[in-house]
Amino acid sequence: MRRAVAAGAGLLVLVLLVVFVRGCLGSAKEQALKDYNRDVAGIVEASNENTATFFDTLAAGGSSPSDLQTQINQLRVRAESETGEAVKLDVPDEMKAPQRNLVLTLSLLQESIGKVAEKIPSALASDSAVAEGAVKSISGEMQAFTAGDVVYQRRVAAVIEEILDKEEIGGQTIQRSNFQQNLGWLAPDIVARRIGSEAGRGAGGGATGDPAPGTHGHGLVSATVGDKALEPGGASNRLTASSTLAFKVVIANQGENIETDVRVRVRIGGPGVKTISAQKTVDQTRPGTNAEVSVPLGQAPPIGEPVTITIEVRAVPGEGKTDNNSQTYTALFER
Repeated sequence: MRRAVAAGAGLLVLVLLVVFVRGCLGSAKEQALKDYNRDVAGIVEASNENTATFFDTLAAGGSSPSDLQTQINQLRVRAESETGEAVKLDVPDEMKAPQRNLVLTLSLLQESIGKVAEKIPSALASDSAVAEGAVKSISGEMQAFTAGDVVYQRRVAAVIEEILDKEEIGGQTIQRSNFQQNLGWLAPDIVARRIGSEAGRGAGGGATGDPAPGTHGHGLVSATVGDKALEPGGASNRLTASSTLAFKVVIANQGENIETDVRVRVRIGGPGVKTISAQKTVDQTRPGTNAEVSVPLGQAPPIGEPVTITIEVRAVPGEGKTDNNSQTYTALFER
């Protein structure tokens, strides 16, 4: 009897010990899952704030290209830090799949912020050929923020929530992402307008949809550099060179409709001369009236070399007659 009682007591102790160990392991596992969810939430909340600052900074305006590039690069550094924090997380085995996608998401954001910073000086250049390409690149990079939201919501947040539910762990908050602030950032013309890229506003290809009924279009009336009106034809226009050179261009709305985002482009080129291009956008023109726009060249023109100046008011949707939209001038810039 004594041996039986002792054996029974020993078995009971063993059972209680197993139950205790299992309880401790279960509690540790539950706490690890809770800790992981909490850590992810903190990182994603910080990333939400960083991307919001990124878009606000781009749209704020008033900065020089170099200053804006510096500000965006600082946000890239912060994004890199958030990615680094995610990589160093203590990840329970159950959370390995969402962890991979968390790092993927943050890496996408970090990389795109850096690429936008690289393109900012070109996007704010006065040469439309340079600016339009950079604006399109920036618009393309904005897709990463939309993709980041999709990957995080479906492959990180949803999976974390599913695992916590499976383990019957309640009372947890799942952090949501808000990386993409506005889908307008996916349109190049809207990007150009928001970041203040006058030369890049042609990147979106102009207005979409069917034009309003009636005639549309513009004609080039005149162009002036300083106090000298440019003369077309065989005459050579002798102009004073300057790093602050600007062309004053007058255009006429010759149609029956109000037109918006009318782009006026100036190009300077010639044999052995690197082409210079600048563009300015007129927000609105009204039928039967003239509009005047100043197009800064943004750099000094070639001096002492014969050049060809082409000034063009670019066609608007619905415009059929375009033979009076542009004019070519021969010129020589002097000191």
